[in-house]
Amino acid sequence: MSKSFKRFDAIAAVKSPGNGSLSPGDKSFDILHIFGENALHLTELKARLPKQIWKELKKTITENAPLNPDVADAVAVVMKNWATERGATHYTHWFQPLTGHTAEKHDSFITPNQGGGAVAEFSGKELIQGEPDASSFPSGGLRPTFEARGYTAWDPTSPAFIMENENGATLCIPTAFVSWKGEALDHKTPLLRSAEALNKAGLRALKYFDVDATRVVSTVGAEQEYFLIDKEFFYRRPDLVMAGRSLFGAVPPKGQELDDHYFGSIQDRVLSYMLDVEKELYRLGVPVKTRHNEVAPGQYEIAPIFETSNVAADHQQLMMIVLRKVARKYDLVCIMHEKPFAGLNGSGKHTNWSVSTSDGMNLMEPGNDPHSNMLFLFFCTAVISAVHKHQDLLRAVIASAGNDHRLGANEAPPAIISIFLGDQLDDIYAQIKSGDLKSSKKGGLLGLGTPVLPALPKHAGDRNRTSPFAFTGNKFEFRAVGSAQSVSLPVTVLNTIMSEAIDHMCDLLDEQLKSADFETALKTVLTQVTNAHYPILFNGDGYSDEWQEEAAKRGLLNLKTTMDALPYLKSDDNAALFEKYSVLSKAELESRFEIFVDQYFKGINIEGETTASMVQTMIIPSVIRYLNELAATLDRGDKLGFAIAGTKRVADHLASELDALIEANGALIAQNAELGGDTEHEKAEHMRTNVIPAMNKVREIADRLERYVADDYWPMPTYKDMLFIK
Repeated sequence: MSKSFKRFDAIAAVKSPGNGSLSPGDKSFDILHIFGENALHLTELKARLPKQIWKELKKTITENAPLNPDVADAVAVVMKNWATERGATHYTHWFQPLTGHTAEKHDSFITPNQGGGAVAEFSGKELIQGEPDASSFPSGGLRPTFEARGYTAWDPTSPAFIMENENGATLCIPTAFVSWKGEALDHKTPLLRSAEALNKAGLRALKYFDVDATRVVSTVGAEQEYFLIDKEFFYRRPDLVMAGRSLFGAVPPKGQELDDHYFGSIQDRVLSYMLDVEKELYRLGVPVKTRHNEVAPGQYEIAPIFETSNVAADHQQLMMIVLRKVARKYDLVCIMHEKPFAGLNGSGKHTNWSVSTSDGMNLMEPGNDPHSNMLFLFFCTAVISAVHKHQDLLRAVIASAGNDHRLGANEAPPAIISIFLGDQLDDIYAQIKSGDLKSSKKGGLLGLGTPVLPALPKHAGDRNRTSPFAFTGNKFEFRAVGSAQSVSLPVTVLNTIMSEAIDHMCDLLDEQLKSADFETALKTVLTQVTNAHYPILFNGDGYSDEWQEEAAKRGLLNLKTTMDALPYLKSDDNAALFEKYSVLSKAELESRFEIFVDQYFKGINIEGETTASMVQTMIIPSVIRYLNELAATLDRGDKLGFAIAGTKRVADHLASELDALIEANGALIAQNAELGGDTEHEKAEHMRTNVIPAMNKVREIADRLERYVADDYWPMPTYKDMLFIK
């Protein structure tokens, strides 16, 4: 009999990939010439604005001085002229709602005039404030749905930029987004508030060390990991389209066990894509620095140079937008889910965070002799104190359904928050703890056994890939942040808890200075704080069973899932912290809890229903078709007298597995139909307790069937297709 069903041809699907925009005559570009050409940076504003206007604007940007309406009008004219020179016909207030993505509403510069024509106009009022409809954005109960008014407010500390399309361009103005009552409906507003809190606390501390600074800022460089697969494969996988991750997929014979993809030679199609991405980011003023193959096949990374945290957060969102946008030009899809493929490394967004003065002095720079660098030790000890006291908060703000799959797997850190300092600083803090600080371990040189190779400078400590919060030379790397997540909230938390820790140490120092000189008082405070928070320091293997037991003895939390972690977000202590530093009100904090719980519930619900649908409409029919062919073979073989015992065993096995799959899928459908309660929290708990185990059971059977069903019957691209065919 002939077979009417035919699986798509994986090779044919990718035989003619898109070539993107880098033609043979466009193989290189002048980075210095194009860098920032589509971003309105301060140098451009300074050149175009009258001197007095520029001075007032600079005070607003660098000193948080109130914005003069006349200054806004002048900036608006400059901004409009600059944008229209680059082909922009519209502008938008670009903001970060609590969806974790960005949002925009476009308005035209064109205004009709009395003569029947039109002029391009843009006023200071339009620059400063916009009014998008806020009714359909997440609010977490801050306002009822029928209250639709929301405001966007220009953030002058982040440069405006041009987003181009083949048919035009749009001026994007970074803004905050608030309700009619002034409550933060976004991630930008709390980030700016936390930056001001850190500035005040940091300046207070610097006075003890006679450091003359006008402002203290946090700086961020976020490494973005992502996967690329051919768009043909992506669109033939409803799970990738709907849920962002593969809900089915048998582990292929080869994965990442040979370690051959990590830092390997970049395939031509992918490298062309990366070059195109970098070109677009350079034009937007995003200082991307590195690119490379990551550990898993099909996984890659891009990372920028450090910037002030507010600008870095905006640029990180732009990076994700450009990565996705450019991929389509090469017939690829960029996937940023934390765990798109089971059994392989997930993707993180390692958020490198530090604190510096506005003139570039890095307060996390240990220098050659860290034991004698009291300024560094003060700020480093504040970090240790902050992370230990608020380990629950740091875990809560990186909690998501996607990150639950990643944490504790392969290179991702465990769900226990701890700090890795490295051998040199670990030794120094052991000395501080004992009250006898005398020396620093030296790095020295590393000989390589042959004179032809240079002696390499050897660091005084190694790195630790299992640590969620690691010191890496002159910064801390928050490795637990998920790849799909906005960095704004984690950085907001880091800024806020650091502000509290600095103020606490300043209070202790003030008390000690009543009876001791500065050096003695400072050493006493460092010892006192270090002893109180020493349990958060851990240099060992975060994956080991011994660490799980040791962490519990130290009183460290092990919050393995999102639903374990999220309740800590709105604890009384954390609510008091945010209110003390005017970063989030109690209502604003509780709204985030409600939104994150709702997102968890809806995300798992989408996964559950997608799983059931794919089984019902794709996998079961495919197995039945193959069984039908086996049955026909058995019937003809029996009539012809063939030895068909082996074929009978295959058919029996498939029939048994098919029955198990149908039963498991029925159980999943029943769980999907249940909500688990009336509140979002009850629904989310139902997803964790009932739906996820039911999904896992269905997948387990389906993945076994994939190994038995004939390849030309299996209804979707497999892991070996998606990960290895480029």
